[in-house]
Amino acid sequence: MEELKGRVAVITGGARGIGLGIAKEFAKAGCNIVLVDICGRKVRGYPKYDLSSKEDLDKAVEEIKKLGVKCLGICCDVSKWDEVKDMVDRVLKEFGRIDILVNNAGIITAASVLELKEDEWDAIMEVNAKGVFLCSKAVLPHMLERKWGRIINIASVAGKSGYASLSHYCASKFAVIGFTQSLAKEVADKGITVNAICPGIVNTHMWFACLSKAWAKPGETPEEAYKRIVKELIPQGVDQTPEDMGRLAVFLAMNPHITGQSINVDGGHQTAH
Repeated sequence: MEELKGRVAVITGGARGIGLGIAKEFAKAGCNIVLVDICGRKVRGYPKYDLSSKEDLDKAVEEIKKLGVKCLGICCDVSKWDEVKDMVDRVLKEFGRIDILVNNAGIITAASVLELKEDEWDAIMEVNAKGVFLCSKAVLPHMLERKWGRIINIASVAGKSGYASLSHYCASKFAVIGFTQSLAKEVADKGITVNAICPGIVNTHMWFACLSKAWAKPGETPEEAYKRIVKELIPQGVDQTPEDMGRLAVFLAMNPHITGQSINVDGGHQTAH
């Protein structure tokens, strides 16, 4: 197991939810943290629910600092190459290194293929798949130069099995898993590991703003729908937490011989992958 104290971890989508949970676990392991988020800007073709605000990011930065490490917040649209490159340059200027990249930024909507609009499909793919590619591409030269790096992509159980009304989201997460496997082989002998985490059902804004509403039965509140879905889909009978994802992310970062893997954290929801 490798020591992480003093390393620098960049987490996209880090202002809340899974991203913030992962950031906290890396901070507890002694990493300095960079939280990257969109800061309330709109994504073309994606009007469904509010994205993290600048206030959310500022609050998250203060939470991380209370854990005794340095923390920087950066506003960035991960689907835009110029912004991603500027973000990486700023991190290198501030910290002099990037050891760990967690590609967590993601968005979701629910619609049947017949109802799905082209720009909605494009928005999901731009953020969820292209964002992983751009951020990885931007940090790789630095990691290759230092002969050490950890890239951890947040995929989903929906990246291993299709779900009705989520064709676009599933396609984006299948893409993340394929990208993870391919990049892992490209850099396997260069001191860099690339893995994916596949969350199950996590109590986040994404779930309550979109899926709980979309999958609610007549008369159900989003909260009631969420509890029912957890009971129906998760053999353990409980949902997963952002901290669950963070603990696995830290484990992967500390292990130099785990690479190219896509690991479920889903309470037993999927057992055949």
